[in-house]
Amino acid sequence: MSPGEVSLILFGVFGTLVLLRIPVSFALGLACIPLFLIDARLRPDMLLNEMWKSYNAFILLAVPFFLLAANLMNAAGITERLINLARASVGHLPGGLAHINVMVSMMFAGISGSSTADAAGIGSIMIPSMKKQGFDANFSVALTACSSVMGVIIPPSILMIVWGGLMSVSIGGLFLAGVVPGLLMAVIMMGTVLVYAKIRNYPVYQRASQREFVRALGQAAFALVTPAIIVGGIVFGFFTPTEASVVAVIYSSILGGLVYRKIGFKEFPEVLYDSARLAGISLFCIGTASAFGWLLAYYRVPQELVDVMAGYGTGLISTGFIIALAFLIIGMFIDAIPAIIILGTILYPLADKVGMHPIHFAIIGVISLAFGLVTPPYGLCLLISCNLGDIKVVDAIRDVSIILVPLLVLLMLVIVFPELILFLPRWLAPEFL
Repeated sequence: MSPGEVSLILFGVFGTLVLLRIPVSFALGLACIPLFLIDARLRPDMLLNEMWKSYNAFILLAVPFFLLAANLMNAAGITERLINLARASVGHLPGGLAHINVMVSMMFAGISGSSTADAAGIGSIMIPSMKKQGFDANFSVALTACSSVMGVIIPPSILMIVWGGLMSVSIGGLFLAGVVPGLLMAVIMMGTVLVYAKIRNYPVYQRASQREFVRALGQAAFALVTPAIIVGGIVFGFFTPTEASVVAVIYSSILGGLVYRKIGFKEFPEVLYDSARLAGISLFCIGTASAFGWLLAYYRVPQELVDVMAGYGTGLISTGFIIALAFLIIGMFIDAIPAIIILGTILYPLADKVGMHPIHFAIIGVISLAFGLVTPPYGLCLLISCNLGDIKVVDAIRDVSIILVPLLVLLMLVIVFPELILFLPRWLAPEFL
């Protein structure tokens, strides 16, 4: 079979199963079966073998541990402390509570590494509070969903860990490269909030005194140290990303159980169960997506794509836009982790052909997939936020689109100016490059 025929079978069966509302993780595995039955060189048991091989990676242990750390932080009441600090910092700006929403998401992103944990943990508090203060429900939901995408861009990031582990890219370098676009994302969203606040006359808080700010900073200090421990430990070589995830769990447990005293023997099993359930879903997706990706590589689909694109003389910038568009589209339909495994392996040879830096390629992919978390029909963070705000997804689409426009401009800047993301790892840890 030719690469085109293989692609038609794989993506055709997968697309049909998704339209039939089969869960993506199962659809990826089922889409592989026809090829194993058609090609005499392949055996059905090879599907399970490829899934098993994908799990045999030490780096993947970081996924359940970071999810557990994020859930422990949520259970420990970290969100309320971050909200108090954000209120003391930016609450006096027009549309105060909306600015607080963005800033809390930015700070929590440096702790959790998960956008869904951000949307669920922060949204459960911020959306009802914003609606109570007179903010439009649609805007409250849209802002919460869009700000939660910083969770996979600002380090630590579960997506970057998966990307680095699967494609042998420095995770420390990815973490450092995600700092600038993550912070710029927060600044851009706060600028958008200012425009909304002026037009709709949203309420503000009274400016906090210096004493109130210092008290709020003191209450949140232990939580704010978390990203420094995790990212700093990885960047300066004190521990690996997997070891960092375990350190994060230990630190979160001490913080929630002994310092803040919010997590007891009753709460801990529930946190463990939720974390195991989420990790099981993510890891099963990794297994089936890896089998899917292996078949693409076996039939030389990525190489065929490179050969086709080479005929058009694609340059570095145009390739960057093609990569971003591909990730943006696939991110609308499936979860980010299987998208990385499938599309990342297809597009990596294309990026390498034009001389794109692996970290530049990764950040373009991660940012694009992050936007997929708020774009239907998949849009997991948008679905979570709409559920918390008790509105329909269609009602929030307009505000989501408005907030996303300047963020897409940021993505374009990252594509055109690679040094925007590469200067920090070049400066702090050139060995990662």
